[in-house]
Amino acid sequence: MNEEFKKYFPSCEHVPIVRTGNRYWFNEHLLKVAIDNTQYNIATITIQIIDAYIGAKKNAFEKFIEFCESVQKLSEEKVVDFIKGLLEPTVDARIFEIVSYSVLKYHYHNQTIYWGFELDDLTQERLILYKTGRTNANDGGIDFVMKPLGRFFQVTETVDVKKYFLDIDKIQRFPITFVIKSSDSAEVILERIREQAEQQYSVRAVVSKYMACIEEIINVPILLDDFRAAIQSGFLHTMVRTETMRQSPHNF
Repeated sequence: MNEEFKKYFPSCEHVPIVRTGNRYWFNEHLLKVAIDNTQYNIATITIQIIDAYIGAKKNAFEKFIEFCESVQKLSEEKVVDFIKGLLEPTVDARIFEIVSYSVLKYHYHNQTIYWGFELDDLTQERLILYKTGRTNANDGGIDFVMKPLGRFFQVTETVDVKKYFLDIDKIQRFPITFVIKSSDSAEVILERIREQAEQQYSVRAVVSKYMACIEEIINVPILLDDFRAAIQSGFLHTMVRTETMRQSPHNF
């Protein structure tokens, strides 16, 4: 972070992160602002804002867990409305990833494929979706993987072409499905990505190669349709209480 800071503020004599032993501190010199010839240190208020943000996030998550635990006591209508709210574009990114995984897992649950090396010796196998990383871990990993097809899924809340193409490069331009926290149609999202790509890359062949790696766009409306289908298949309580609860402790 210090090196990145120096790129944009080469004349600044301070760096943001200071290390003392095994502890890291934010440089207080960068939290002093001057207004009308009076200098103010905003370190304390900054900490208060951060603490308030953490408290709000923690409170929201605790309510989320409480609801999941009490789902069997609630009417199906209330549960459905609650889950729909968690798939809104404004919801916390970590909760969105957990809920979208639960929905997609049971969307594919009843789908089967036949595969094998000989036509007279085929294996019937269900599609199983695995969650392969922690939410917001910034570990460079893929979020979901489907067996036995080997499909990759990445959850995102942005339509920044750099993010998409970076994810594609991570897996050597292998086809990838993006689960996007957006209500825009898949066509609109793809067009936005293409427009940004054409602005950055002058060679259309390069743009086409990257765009071809986007196997599918799954947006909020598609997730809601999959959620309704999973409910009709009888997976409502399993999705919410079992799968969502199982994933949540690993990601918060």
